Amino acid sequence: MDVVAKHRDLSGKLYVNGGFMESAGERYPVVNPATEEVIGEIAEATPNEIDVAIDEAAAAQRQWWSMSGADRATIMHQVTQATSAMNAVLAESLTREQGKTYKEAMDEIGWCASAMSYYAEVSRQEGGRVHGPSAPGQLHMTIKEPLGVVATIVPFNYPYLLLFWEVAAAVGAGNAVVIKPSDYTSLSTLLLMEAFAPLPPGLVQCVTGRGVAGARLVAHDGVHGVAFTGSVKTAQSVAETCARSFKPVLIEASGNDPFIVMPSAPIGIAARGVAFAAFLNAGQVCTSAERIYVHEAVHDAFVERLAGEARALRIGNGLGKVDMGPMVSARERDRYEAILARAIAQGAQVVCGGGRPAGLNRGWFTDATVLAGVTPDMEIVNDESFGPVAPIVKVRDLDEAILLANRSRFGLGANIYTKDLAEAMRAVNEIQSGMVWVNVPLLDNDAVPFGGRKLSGHGRELGIEGLDQFRHTKMVLIDPEIREQQGWFPYADSEAWPGN
Repeated sequence: MDVVAKHRDLSGKLYVNGGFMESAGERYPVVNPATEEVIGEIAEATPNEIDVAIDEAAAAQRQWWSMSGADRATIMHQVTQATSAMNAVLAESLTREQGKTYKEAMDEIGWCASAMSYYAEVSRQEGGRVHGPSAPGQLHMTIKEPLGVVATIVPFNYPYLLLFWEVAAAVGAGNAVVIKPSDYTSLSTLLLMEAFAPLPPGLVQCVTGRGVAGARLVAHDGVHGVAFTGSVKTAQSVAETCARSFKPVLIEASGNDPFIVMPSAPIGIAARGVAFAAFLNAGQVCTSAERIYVHEAVHDAFVERLAGEARALRIGNGLGKVDMGPMVSARERDRYEAILARAIAQGAQVVCGGGRPAGLNRGWFTDATVLAGVTPDMEIVNDESFGPVAPIVKVRDLDEAILLANRSRFGLGANIYTKDLAEAMRAVNEIQSGMVWVNVPLLDNDAVPFGGRKLSGHGRELGIEGLDQFRHTKMVLIDPEIREQQGWFPYADSEAWPGN
């Protein structure tokens, strides 16, 4: 498939009721972040187009829920196979539109297929529980039912993966889904829709646009649940809108993850782990290592090793033989460079990087940067940088590292590198975050829930918890013999107030 031609063909389209349709909405250009070339355009879906998509989703959801769990699982596995068959095309599309390396894009698609297969199986065997009855001869149970129509608003950094985590769980739970992708990755998301062809038409749809389209979806009476990943400010607005009608909402907002390095850890391995956690996807990862707390006993040696790892990274067009591509847009690079400039003005020392790579005069490239001399009060360790920078703070001991790790408005993930089991267990038990990685940065598992605390959001993706994000729980009590129950009228005189 000619991806360049496909981007042109998908320009201005929406995916509604199992097919692509031309939108009547306003158009915006889509720019390749490595070349600054316009590769297509996206449309701002109109209110009427969004209404149509939601109506089609409601009809498709009723059909989908009427099917057996086994049949739904079979179709979901077909989606897995279709996604895997498109992996090379999808990866190239994502690299051209978002900028990440082709290798990282291919990895992302593999994780998508894994999540869909996982939920195809889990959703058919986890439909509720039978409980010990509180009255003899009765059946007491809880059953799980879908919300109905779910809207998912997906960010640009992992547009395939986060979409699949939510869509697989929502569809597995019996829902229909309307997707609103980032305006930076809409063409790739529309291309991905071809993999959902095995599903009933209308069960998974995609409407494009910027904030207006997303806001209409969130507020729509025909949407019964929302999943949102993005900035804190927008997440708060989404949560406030959903709260007015008590609409269930999954929120994954910003991260500001700490990474602790203790003296017992192999310094070379720890430096490679931090480099991966800080510079993956040009640092545009919600669980990036954004605050590196290094014990004073190994601080200097660690800084030197990490700087060596950063200098060795090959930066360039993600379709080439490189390790790090550009940032997604000029706006994102400007935002990140302003954060970096403030850190330097506040006294952070640039060990390596700090600017833009030589020879890359087009595209939104930036260096992989290591900062030393960083203090806990600097903005760069208190706000999300969301760019390729590793700010290093020297600490006296684990007590100080944990104290500083918890001094954050965010609580998504946290990392520690140590050979000391007691140190590892303290980090697991004392760090205030939704996830802790011990010597295994940024690893995921479909069966283990992903999510955070504080301003990082609420709710969970993946695991059984991820399935329950998109389900109602209904209590059912049955007396098959239709007997009179204890406690009915008339009440016995002996049970009245003794003063009568």
